Amino acid sequence: MRHFNLNRHAALMASVALVMVGLPMQAASQDQRIETSALNSYNFKTYLKDDAIKVSSSEGVVTLTGTVSRDFHRALAEDTVAGLPGVKTVVNKLMVVGEQPSENSDAWMTMKVKGVLAFHKNVSASDTEVTTEKGIVTLTGKADSESQKQLTTEYAKDVEGVLEVRNNTVVHAQAHRSLGTKVDDSSITAQVKTSLLFHKSTHAMATKVTTKNGAVTLRGEAKNSAERDLVTKLVEDIEGVKHVSNKMTVK
Repeated sequence: MRHFNLNRHAALMASVALVMVGLPMQAASQDQRIETSALNSYNFKTYLKDDAIKVSSSEGVVTLTGTVSRDFHRALAEDTVAGLPGVKTVVNKLMVVGEQPSENSDAWMTMKVKGVLAFHKNVSASDTEVTTEKGIVTLTGKADSESQKQLTTEYAKDVEGVLEVRNNTVVHAQAHRSLGTKVDDSSITAQVKTSLLFHKSTHAMATKVTTKNGAVTLRGEAKNSAERDLVTKLVEDIEGVKHVSNKMTVK
């Protein structure tokens, strides 16, 4: 009988040992998946590809180190990683390098307009040149259609500090543009948050954003129904968004 009890005890201790060994291995595997998912995300491979970002995860706590070229790239990287499965928190140690434009300067407005256009799928940031002088934004380049040209003007006008927009883009259908690009959920969430901050009509709104399989859910408060509808419109035009469920309440 004693022999049986000793075997049970030994078996129990062996099981505990296996579990204790297995837990660190599982944690390490999950950390590796987080790091790989971050670097392979749409945002890291598209908007952050020229930045020197290192992603390190330890038991779900992700630390971002390295450098980025723009201040909003710090937030975009953090929001992208924060939405990945298994991430508990993000420690953002990214440094912004290079000369940065002063707030509300012409160069600052140019950067903001380019950022706004970059996240929306029904306009083309790559085909649009942006210059600003004394708050007047001039757009040149190509547009796929007259509606795209008008939308580009509308988005540029909605940047803080812009006094006027002169859209000199030429309408010329482009066969090379592709819509419906596959974008991961964490990248969509990060793009939505950044885009809403860029638009002066929505930058002050406290909006909670979640994404699942391309379907975006919005929560928070809007001043009125028009503001709520505007948020829906802007989010629907983010690359990869398939559906928007706006559950924001009107004050």
